[in-house]
Amino acid sequence: MPQELQKEPSPLPGIGRLSVADLGASLRAGLRDFLRAPAFGLLFSAFYVAGGVVLYLVAAASGQEWWLIPFVVGFPLLAPFAAVGLYEVSRRIEAGEPLIWRQVLGVVFAQKDRQIPSMAMVILLIFMFWVFVAHTIFALFMGLQALTNITTSPAALLEGNGPLMLTVGTVIGAGFSLALFAFTVAGLPLLLEREIDFITAILYSLRAVLANMAVLGLWGLGIAALLLLGMAPLFLGLFVVLPVLGHASWHVYRRISQP
Repeated sequence: MPQELQKEPSPLPGIGRLSVADLGASLRAGLRDFLRAPAFGLLFSAFYVAGGVVLYLVAAASGQEWWLIPFVVGFPLLAPFAAVGLYEVSRRIEAGEPLIWRQVLGVVFAQKDRQIPSMAMVILLIFMFWVFVAHTIFALFMGLQALTNITTSPAALLEGNGPLMLTVGTVIGAGFSLALFAFTVAGLPLLLEREIDFITAILYSLRAVLANMAVLGLWGLGIAALLLLGMAPLFLGLFVVLPVLGHASWHVYRRISQP
């Protein structure tokens, strides 16, 4: 690339300290952003909801709905990438810039030439590895013979080694979620706002989590709980939960990042 077309790396922002009050303020700000521009939130969340519905329909058509368990547990791992468009809407509201569809979508599509696709690959690889690990855990605890029983009676998961398998899978799945949350909670909005490579963004996000472990841990638990709650009615609750959390996550990042 010619030198004149190269963009200079942006300086990294400082890392501030968060309080629980900051989380509440960020959620309120996220709700305000969603109510101010609901069409953007509904559009960006629609892709996420559509993915969940397709997963359900494929599993239901094959008569193996129980295979949704690892996907349902791991599906929230993909939420940070789905929120990139919401970050841009909140950034524009914060900066007093107009919310013009062509401009907002232009910024989102322009990310293909920046570092966010690399972060997306990290997210997808972690998600797919989680699904592989979940199936391995099932085979180790339940044995391949149990597949037939669970296909006809999901209650078999609550018998024999089923409860232990679910417990171990939940703990390991929480570990995957924690790692990805630590990578992206400040990393993804940083990539949108500044010219930073994705490795630097991940390291910055990890530093932010270490500096605010208790508060961001609470934020991560709240995100997971609300996403799972929104997934309950055939993923439809995510039309509200996802945009509010996406906008709120931008405001959490803004409270973390210091000039």
